[in-house]
Amino acid sequence: MLILRQSTRAELIVRRSRFLAEAAPVASPGAARELQRERKHVYADANHVVFAFVCGPRGGIMGCSDDGEPSGTSGRPVLEVLKGSGITNVLLTVTRWFGGTLLGTGGLVRAYTESAQLALADAPTAELVPLTRFTLALSYLHYETVRRRLPEFAATVTGEEFGAGVTLSGELPSAKFADFSSTVRDLTNGAAVPREQIQNDESVTP
Repeated sequence: MLILRQSTRAELIVRRSRFLAEAAPVASPGAARELQRERKHVYADANHVVFAFVCGPRGGIMGCSDDGEPSGTSGRPVLEVLKGSGITNVLLTVTRWFGGTLLGTGGLVRAYTESAQLALADAPTAELVPLTRFTLALSYLHYETVRRRLPEFAATVTGEEFGAGVTLSGELPSAKFADFSSTVRDLTNGAAVPREQIQNDESVTP
């Protein structure tokens, strides 16, 4: 899967209707919906702000909306363009200002499809590096020793809880998780083992 390195946009005029397509990287479906709501506010003078998003390490979380256009003529075509691009963690909105001429069902599908394609045509992308989230319960005796070794595995700490011991939360490239687990077991003489946090990647279509 790919991810966007930066936002992109493209504009298309069809029979005096203006279509503004904007693609942006997003971290989650919630972030996608929040950005879509922001664009609805920014483009309050537009007739429609159609959107589609794809999220998740395998691109399995997705959704779309026609935002008042005839069913199946806008949100679904935009989503199909996203699915075909191989890009995940992305929101693509197409904002339309009506130009006075009806485009018909086929015309709308073509216009929204072409707008979405134009926005992604030269989009800068990078390979998605799958991440594994983990938790790790440590004694204070082993805490500093393990903490110092985290950079070797490109591990990022997202949380720490201090009590009778220390519980670390973090994430690291999935390909490094097995070696990380082995190293932690060696450093702690088997007393600590990272636990992988399972992430859902299920298809959702509102």
